[in-house]
Amino acid sequence: MAEALPLDLPDDGKLAANIAHFARALRKAGLKIGPGRVIDAIRAVEAVGFTERRDFYWVLHASFVSRPEEQAVFAQIFRLYWRDPRYIEHMMSLMLPAIHGVQEERGAAPAEKRAAEALLDGADRPAPPRAETTGEEVEIVADARATISAEERLRTLDFEQMSTDEIAAAKRMIARLRLPVEPLASRRTRSDPFGPLADWRRTMRAAARRGGEVHEFATRNRRRRWPNLVVLCDISGSMSQYSRMVLHFVHAVANQKGAGWAKVHAFTFGTRLTNITRHLSRRDVDAALAAAGAEAQDWEGGTRIGACLHAFNRDWSRRVTGQGAVVLLITDGLDRDPELSLAREMERLHLSVRRLIWVNPLLRWDGFVPKARGIVAMLPHVDSFRAGHSVASLEALGAVVSASGDSGEKARLMRVIGG
Repeated sequence: MAEALPLDLPDDGKLAANIAHFARALRKAGLKIGPGRVIDAIRAVEAVGFTERRDFYWVLHASFVSRPEEQAVFAQIFRLYWRDPRYIEHMMSLMLPAIHGVQEERGAAPAEKRAAEALLDGADRPAPPRAETTGEEVEIVADARATISAEERLRTLDFEQMSTDEIAAAKRMIARLRLPVEPLASRRTRSDPFGPLADWRRTMRAAARRGGEVHEFATRNRRRRWPNLVVLCDISGSMSQYSRMVLHFVHAVANQKGAGWAKVHAFTFGTRLTNITRHLSRRDVDAALAAAGAEAQDWEGGTRIGACLHAFNRDWSRRVTGQGAVVLLITDGLDRDPELSLAREMERLHLSVRRLIWVNPLLRWDGFVPKARGIVAMLPHVDSFRAGHSVASLEALGAVVSASGDSGEKARLMRVIGG
């Protein structure tokens, strides 16, 4: 629960109207709230009473929140709307860029900017401060050449801290990203007059047609082929915001012309494994992700990484990971399934592919230490351990895929856990 000061009730207070306005702010922030739920909330508050601040919070929470990822948005809007006597000034400060530096004094908490946008919908943004003088008006000129651009700041901003408009802009940036890959040399060969391999059979056949005299040596070269890209994306409650942005990235890669990948296979997992490859083949990203969301019934649910990897290794590994496939594993590693050996399934997956890259949004924290059991079990069996919380981190994957020597943060973290 968000910490709150005692709520002072005015004599002529309009609690029902305030609850309705609060519900509208939640709806603008993305919660699915209709008139029926607003009426239920008013009746619930009337039944429980308005004596305890904690009771009031959890009554509205039970009435309006239906998914785990909505808790952060609800807590921020509740704090700003019902507690802070200067919440308008606080929200304005979140929406107004500071001119004294390139960084904010305090980074916005998760969902805080979305809460501010929902409560300030339609309100006028504050104007930049003006110098107060007794004489003629002085115009303030700020030299912004050395400051970071809005697009550059958006590239490094955490997906969880983005506002609604910033998420839309980030999706447009992600749609332009590329994931290049180098072709692989096959064991099969083809005729090539400048090839490094001698073709003795063709050379002797040509000599036999000339009475046994060898006039020239025929040569061959190895064929080049493109590997498959396999994406395993965690869609559990703790990964919901990040997985949506990653799936936008996967859709862009899957629909790129001349990207180099032979085939892009995409799977989602939470409590079960779901193949969404055919849905991502649609050109329209919104239609593709809507179809994928309808197919994956465990969206924003629990996490069973070991069981889902076991299902992938058993049913899909030989079909999609052959011939030097690259696997992107997008998850925070917080496994809640102790029944199956996660380390054994990770080892089997690692031995089946050419390169296994783990993308973990928890690496956005400075000084991240692998303490969770699932992370410790998975880390030794990946080739590279990279962050995946921003547009810049997804863009950096382009250099990691083909760089066989890049291990990301794996080496440092293995020293921490003593591996």
